[in-house]
Amino acid sequence: MINYIKKFLNNILSLHRYSKRLIAILTDASLCLLSTWIAFIIRSEYWLALNPEIDVLILYENFNFDSVLISIIIAIPIYWLFGLYRTIFRYTGFSIFFTILMSSCIYGILYYSIGVYVVEGIPRPIGFFQPLLLFFAILSSRLGIKYIFSRNYDFKKFFDKKKVLIYGAGDAGRQLLTALENSSEFKVIGLLDDDSQLHRQILLGQTIYSPSNLERLVKTKNISIVFLALPTIDRVKRNQIIENLNKYKLIVKTLPSISEIVDGRITISDIKDLNIDDLLDREQVEPDNKLLNKNINSKTVLVTGAGGSIGSELCRQIAKLRPNKLILLELNEFALYKIFEELAFLNKSLKIIPLLVNIQDQIKIETIFETFKVSTVYHAAAYKHVSLVEENICEGVKNNVFGTLAIAKASMNKKVSNLVFISSDKAVRPTNIMGASKRLSELCMQGVCNDAKDINTNFSIVRFGNVLESSGSVIPKFKKQIKEGGPVTLTHKDVTRYFMTITEAAQLVIQAGSMGKHSEVFVLDMGKSIKIIDLIKKMINLSGFTIRDDKNPTGDIKIKIVGLRPGEKLYEELLIGDDPQKTDHIKIKKANDSFIPFAQLELELNNLKSLLDENSINEVKKLLEKLLKLYKSNSHIVDHLYVEKLLSNK
Repeated sequence: MINYIKKFLNNILSLHRYSKRLIAILTDASLCLLSTWIAFIIRSEYWLALNPEIDVLILYENFNFDSVLISIIIAIPIYWLFGLYRTIFRYTGFSIFFTILMSSCIYGILYYSIGVYVVEGIPRPIGFFQPLLLFFAILSSRLGIKYIFSRNYDFKKFFDKKKVLIYGAGDAGRQLLTALENSSEFKVIGLLDDDSQLHRQILLGQTIYSPSNLERLVKTKNISIVFLALPTIDRVKRNQIIENLNKYKLIVKTLPSISEIVDGRITISDIKDLNIDDLLDREQVEPDNKLLNKNINSKTVLVTGAGGSIGSELCRQIAKLRPNKLILLELNEFALYKIFEELAFLNKSLKIIPLLVNIQDQIKIETIFETFKVSTVYHAAAYKHVSLVEENICEGVKNNVFGTLAIAKASMNKKVSNLVFISSDKAVRPTNIMGASKRLSELCMQGVCNDAKDINTNFSIVRFGNVLESSGSVIPKFKKQIKEGGPVTLTHKDVTRYFMTITEAAQLVIQAGSMGKHSEVFVLDMGKSIKIIDLIKKMINLSGFTIRDDKNPTGDIKIKIVGLRPGEKLYEELLIGDDPQKTDHIKIKKANDSFIPFAQLELELNNLKSLLDENSINEVKKLLEKLLKLYKSNSHIVDHLYVEKLLSNK
């Protein structure tokens, strides 16, 4: 039946506008007949008596067909003059109400005058009731047409609304409920709330249920989506709720930030899929404004790798802290263009300087530092993708190690006040070239700082793990694979990783940098490490799908184990030594790592540079193992150029 209705409505939409006008006129003529008939029924003594044995013939005999004819003759021209037939989609809001009201008033006066005083046989009550009934009939028809054709053009959605529950009956839940009431996509079945005092109460026409009723509601009401309207709840409680929802294979969506809710900016478009950071078992600590502003406010700040994931977020955070100038250093033209355009739009008063620069060019870097009187540098430029660096070893080491060395020397030579180097957890007991290059970069920073006679620059090294939604992160890859129906590829079932939101990471980097003095290594508290296979399972279930495995062969999405990539570790670490020291920030600790005197390190770096220029990959790896006692490669050489040369020489 529904399919026939859909087809009928779509056929109407495809008609020529003149055909649509004719349908509207015929509809109004039918409403004239219907309203007149009802008016006679209302006047009938039989109707007033509510007699179940009413004789329709009696009504027929007393019915005056002239009254219908007069109604049509008067109504259609009036409605035409008032523009009701130009288009049925034109009038919106109160405009259609006043148009129909004015035309109906004129119609009522004419109908009563002609019908009662000119034509015989039309009772006076009919002259009163009929125009009133016709007014409501015409108004209802136009509003109904507007709703069906304007608001719900997609008839599939109109007839197949997704049934949803709102978790949270507070202000956010109430605002969301109001927004969803006009949705063509969702139908709210009720609300859930942990407050027992609210259970069974009615909020805007919807019942508030206990979470214990969730299973029954899912089964009986065919619930497919739950909206989390809990903007102020702590993460531990939030995770408990998500785990409970996860049992029922529901799609979970969440709301924007609390500031947007407070401002009353909740709309359907604000609703988003549940982010993975919502699943992190850790609370984000409010940043220390004093630490945030210390090295940025009213100063000239420079960010290397400004177009990267971490670099761009650092730029966004820095721009909010009102620096004097913000200099963007980037090698990738498009990445630089994107972040410059974004910042220029959001911060029209801030002077932003985009520079295309290779960070290995120390002379160029020193010129920039001197020319712009740079005070604070955040060094985020690096090749960080483990597998790509493993396949392009020479360029990876050159960029990460010698780029960092150039930045460190330039900062010292030009008396930059603060230099913050962003390292990685992969620098701890590295098993891949990327991690080894990061650890060697740390040693370069420490060596340059400790070798200096007069230390004019505060050096800081900040080490942390994986950042959610960063470029090359597995999370966007998993989301894409789930959206495409799988399989979701995982390197190893026992792989674990530390995760942090990109916003929190950038804020902590800035705060850690404000505490640095003498090449300290700061380690960010990443919370508990997460087993990736468990993360994938949650992502699949909270997307409304089931896992396909031996226990459930008819499931939706399969998890496929593909094996560890070259250089990949099963787990990551953040500390090399033991007993990290506390700092002024609860989420930042100071590591106790040893370093190599720069005079000794520099000789080995010169040797390393020569080996890189010669593409002597095997010797490069041996030298890295010599310099970094804890570096143990867990894979054979997969560098493309090196492998191809070996094959061609055979």
